Amino acid sequence: MSAWIEMISDENADERLRASLDKARTPHGTVDNVMRVHSLRPSTMDGHVTLYRACLHDDGNTIPEWFQEVIASLVSVLNDCPYSYANHWANARHLIGDDTRADAVEAALKGDLAEAFEGKHLEALVHARKLTLHPGAMEKADVEALRTAGWSDGEILEINQIVGYFCYVNRLLNGLGVTTDGDVVGYYANS
Repeated sequence: MSAWIEMISDENADERLRASLDKARTPHGTVDNVMRVHSLRPSTMDGHVTLYRACLHDDGNTIPEWFQEVIASLVSVLNDCPYSYANHWANARHLIGDDTRADAVEAALKGDLAEAFEGKHLEALVHARKLTLHPGAMEKADVEALRTAGWSDGEILEINQIVGYFCYVNRLLNGLGVTTDGDVVGYYANS
């Protein structure tokens, strides 16, 4: 079983659900469990797909994709979400494109961020960690630190959107026991 609640298969989907499943299909033509877990409420699947694509796969985003995936991976580590970590770390590793560098980044995500990051990238990850673990402690100075490090206001919004999205999805997945069983892990799998 890939979740603790019922997930409706393509074969058993009514017309309304079929439309949502088609919208949620990956580049591989499958529907990952992160989206299929919404099959009892297709409207939340539609909203989830839209939010996910806006946060991570929108042409208007200016943060490099590899770093978007690193932020996603960090939040997933902090929230102890194996599902999101498996998928988004696979994406980050692929986009980094250098196994030695990727190994150093992965170790830093699970330990000391300063071991693999500096400057604006380190500041963004420090911000992401604080926002994930202590959202009520955020203050204007946290945003000012990002600006000083070289992030534009639009990129600061992107960082915050990625953190917010992954805090949402990590809780959705962990709360419903969703696993990667049957999924193609990683956006870039088999590429």
